[in-house]
Amino acid sequence: AEQVLINKRSRESAEKQRLNIKKKLSGNIDISNRVQKFVDCRTRDVSRREIYIVEGDSALGSVKLSRDAEFQGIMPVRGKILNCLKADYARIFKSEIITDLLKVLGCGVEVQGKAVKELNAFDLNNLRWSKVVICTDADVDGFQIRTLLLTMLYRLVPTLIYEKKVYIAESPLYEIRHGKDKYFAYTDSEKAKITAKLKGKVKIKRSKGLGENAADMMWETTMNPETRRLILVTPDEAERTQAIFELLLGENLSGRKEHIAEEGHKYLDMIDLS
Repeated sequence: AEQVLINKRSRESAEKQRLNIKKKLSGNIDISNRVQKFVDCRTRDVSRREIYIVEGDSALGSVKLSRDAEFQGIMPVRGKILNCLKADYARIFKSEIITDLLKVLGCGVEVQGKAVKELNAFDLNNLRWSKVVICTDADVDGFQIRTLLLTMLYRLVPTLIYEKKVYIAESPLYEIRHGKDKYFAYTDSEKAKITAKLKGKVKIKRSKGLGENAADMMWETTMNPETRRLILVTPDEAERTQAIFELLLGENLSGRKEHIAEEGHKYLDMIDLS
């Protein structure tokens, strides 16, 4: 029995050493060569680096043309990621979308267990970015993808939220032209306020998604640090935040229906029926 235990501990020690060496060596490999479609930026100054997480190839193309390649990187996600509140860790870490995103972030995960083999333990000092910016379309699908990404970060790397590293980029819903002047509205109520102030003929163009936006518009409204709108994600009430995430994305179906019935009327002006 003692010999069996010795053999077991030897195997475990050897496997642990192998993984540590692999992680150490692979850390020297350019991350852009290991993660499909990830677009890095030039600077290595972490205090300036920003990563934009976008949905799909069309948004990738538009944001790539709009960004400042000196300090803004891009990571596209393909489709809707797993709901990380419902999925177990084994399923989560089998998802290439999730593991690729975590590799690009560079800080590892705040999860332990057999399912976490290819990712390091969490270390905030290894985060490669000063800002992690979630940038999705201003429609229902975009909002859902944004929520799923926030849920993933909240479950796997919550320290990024507590340390104020995670942001949401607001993209405009309407472009309003009045003669030579141009305005951007991010909600229907903003559109109504802007048009009410303008006299004469106005042209209103509704955004069909980030992939349809012109590069100069994307830079001005979504990526230029001087003019963009970024919402800082802060868990001021951590317990309440977790409860809301679990209510909206967890297994409590009856509770979710009750919440929608009681609170849904407050958000009728945000419903996208087009």
